[in-house]
Amino acid sequence: MDHLTTILPLIAILLAVGAVAGVLAGLLGVGGGIVLVPAFFYLFNGLGYGSEGLMQVCVATSMATIIITSTRSVTAHARKGAVDWQLLRDWAPAVAGGALLGVFLVTRLDTHALTIIFGTLVMAIALYMAFGKQSWRIAEGMPGRGFRLWFGPLMGAVSVLLGIGGGSISTPMQTLHGIPIHRAVATSAGFGAIMAVPSTAAFLLTPVENAPPYTLGAINIPALVVIGATTVVTAAWGAALAHRLDPKPLKRLFAGFLMLVALNMLRKALF
Repeated sequence: MDHLTTILPLIAILLAVGAVAGVLAGLLGVGGGIVLVPAFFYLFNGLGYGSEGLMQVCVATSMATIIITSTRSVTAHARKGAVDWQLLRDWAPAVAGGALLGVFLVTRLDTHALTIIFGTLVMAIALYMAFGKQSWRIAEGMPGRGFRLWFGPLMGAVSVLLGIGGGSISTPMQTLHGIPIHRAVATSAGFGAIMAVPSTAAFLLTPVENAPPYTLGAINIPALVVIGATTVVTAAWGAALAHRLDPKPLKRLFAGFLMLVALNMLRKALF
């Protein structure tokens, strides 16, 4: 395949995907990766680069873009005073350690297994987004060190397995403990960077056989550059909208979309 004949349509599609992912990361606190991973999967498959390691590339490239998305998003939220920096400092070691565990798992699973895991966990996230209520509470304050030591690594590992910034897990975790939704969304953007930096460094050292062209380690560089450049702008738009809009109706619509994506990926993996 002539790589030059595919690069222009690839860039055009990535620009559109990056715009959507950036806005959703800032607006809903779900992490743009939940859009990027299936988008990369279908895009690279459609271009003829399906392989046993394709999902590794999709997950790794998504995590690399989250460094840019999360940094831009958390900066925008911080200007509004919405980020809980102390919570991020307390949780950072456990979450970063879990992210490295996630890289270890990703590099030892093939595309078939990762697709099943992605589809199953995204379905669970979508169901919570669709039917969860902001009034639900486990407690009226964040739990202590014991909870952080087991849930932080779990959140980091699962987020890397999905190629997401963790917002889909950390946002409900915070709201269930009494943190207001806008503060939870803002703080979740910081969790994304905490997970993405160590996992991206590790993915750069884990090459994938038969990867799409211009892939370094497990990270596809054209996808990273285009998505990163797009989300620098659109993540800030999403963060600004989060402070003006009620995201509940949009979140339910997005949850329905995620269910369809998850079901289709499970169909491809299982049948």
